[in-house]
Amino acid sequence: MKLIICEKNIAARRIAYILSGGKTKSTYLGKIPVYDFTKDNEPWSVIGLKGHIINLDYPSDFNQWNKIAPHELINVEPLKNVSEKGIALALKTLVENTPSLIVATDFDREGELIGVEVVNLLKSYNQNITQIKRARYSAITPFEINTAFDNLTEVDYNLSSAGEARQFIDLVWGAVLTRFISLTSRRLGRDFLSIGRVQSPTLALLVEREKEIKNFVPKPYWQIIARLKKDKPLDTNHEHGIFREEHLAQEIYTKIKESKEALVKEVKKIVNNELPPTPFNTTTFIQAASYLGFSAAKAMSIAEELYMTGLTSYPRTDNTVYPPSLNISGILQKLSAAQFSKEVQEVQTNGRSHPTRGKQQTTDHPPIHPVDAPSKKLSADQAAIYELICRRFFATLAKDAISETTDVWFDISGEKFITSGYRLVEPHWKNLYPYIKDKKKTLPELIEGEKLDIVQIFVKQDTTKPPQRYTQGALIGKMEQLSLGTKSTRHEIISKLYSRKYVTGATPIPTSTAIAVVDALINCDVVKPKMTAELESDMNEIAEGKKTLDATVKESREMLTKVMQELEPEKEKIKTNITNAVREQNTIGTCPKCGKPLVVRVSKKAKRFVGCTGYPECTNTYSLPQQGGLTMTTKLCDACNTPIVKVKMKGRPTWELCINSECPKKKKKETEKQPVPSA
Repeated sequence: MKLIICEKNIAARRIAYILSGGKTKSTYLGKIPVYDFTKDNEPWSVIGLKGHIINLDYPSDFNQWNKIAPHELINVEPLKNVSEKGIALALKTLVENTPSLIVATDFDREGELIGVEVVNLLKSYNQNITQIKRARYSAITPFEINTAFDNLTEVDYNLSSAGEARQFIDLVWGAVLTRFISLTSRRLGRDFLSIGRVQSPTLALLVEREKEIKNFVPKPYWQIIARLKKDKPLDTNHEHGIFREEHLAQEIYTKIKESKEALVKEVKKIVNNELPPTPFNTTTFIQAASYLGFSAAKAMSIAEELYMTGLTSYPRTDNTVYPPSLNISGILQKLSAAQFSKEVQEVQTNGRSHPTRGKQQTTDHPPIHPVDAPSKKLSADQAAIYELICRRFFATLAKDAISETTDVWFDISGEKFITSGYRLVEPHWKNLYPYIKDKKKTLPELIEGEKLDIVQIFVKQDTTKPPQRYTQGALIGKMEQLSLGTKSTRHEIISKLYSRKYVTGATPIPTSTAIAVVDALINCDVVKPKMTAELESDMNEIAEGKKTLDATVKESREMLTKVMQELEPEKEKIKTNITNAVREQNTIGTCPKCGKPLVVRVSKKAKRFVGCTGYPECTNTYSLPQQGGLTMTTKLCDACNTPIVKVKMKGRPTWELCINSECPKKKKKETEKQPVPSA
């Protein structure tokens, strides 16, 4: 008997269907589905996990936050416990017949660790298991799966050790620092403050940018613009560009303000070859999806769904070079049968001889690309992400776009003015990948020596602008640049910042609590990318067999010990700063009865409500919805002058709520909803 271990049930079902030629039979062990079939006169079974079924955690004696000092956790050995009892019981039943094991989890650190965890669990159930193999694939398609199972390899224990090192280090750092900061600031229960090895330096990036924006002092500058006319108005700028001193701009303006004509002195045209984009890796995919309005976590979730259903390749990859073995013509043939027949014909008849190549080349997985056409209708979000991946694939196979840039110099009363134009001559890949918009202007045909009428000359005043906040896509890119996290974890880190209420908004904006937490740790290595990058490098060396798990864990414990020694003397300062920041973040307005601030509080029964800081003199309170996220506003209800909050619940649009249950407007609506008594 052969037993195949898959990472999820959806993958198990599809792999069983492929290997059996559609002749699989579904049975259940408890509530766990198992897929059975016969191949080569031998019984096969396929079972799907739920990701990790082994949980790493501290012994229960160390889970009492108020009784164990945070630093004492550094050298405590965590335990491995089975978190999915039903799956473990099903696995125990399946290995009674001493099967041959095939690990078919996702091929990356996390997937290898999940597979090794299960292998070790099964060995504890049956010590006679000796034959253990690995199936490596990058797409759940018949060709990929059959090829993988015809060419089984060995389990990569170095790769799983790298994943285990990350799991161990993140647990210890997260537990120690989270307990320290939460106990110090007296934020316990569901209001605890989370600190993490990757999460904290990522949050520090957002806080640093927010401070740059807040502290930015706009500086005025001036430009001299001449508006000319040839068929339509045409703006040109003085060659000096930006004037930092107004009197210099005014001197030139005074000299030329009465001018009536502009002489075309020089026209320079350059033809450009615009290279198509390189193949998608995880980072560039998330960045492209963010421009379509998808959060990093949502984009990765949809890409995972498409991968599991056999439509696209594995979405966690650093690779930006298609391997020679990739059957591009076969993929195009499949996509031609879908909605992309026109695009396929374009790249087949007028494409480039070789696909574009990025700078990163790895051997674990190819870049993200389509592998098949949908057999059933996709959801709107799935369709949008699938089309994005398909069009990026087409673009990498298309010819360079040809464009023409034109620079024109004008003479106006002895002063030189410049303008530039852009014209797309042959779009090629830009027709296939319409997500990159050209914002450059086109120019009319201009000839050296001709004169244009001047419509207007004016001095335009403006101010310098602060740096922009990071979009989620831009933040992912910055994290990659600084070696914060991995392709598989960066989007999860951003999601965690939202769930911990450290950031708000589609473009992440740090809350006052987040700023206070980062300020508390500002002199500590935990918010500096260098330390995290060093640990990431260590884990890469484990995967390459150059370093051991034990040595890396030992070094991380020494780093954490040093961090705690830095933080302990700052406890009172940290407590004061965070307490003030939390109060500011939870303040939703002014009490209409006494004029003191109203804040969100949590009762002894863990119910949230709004209370007056004037308590006990003022006992004014308001109830709040117990579910959903709250966002404070500066608005007051026009009917009762009570603060309004925004409420966001999963699956529902955000709505505004007056917190006063006795609001006359609410009473009126309730009255209007009452049925009219019959006569």
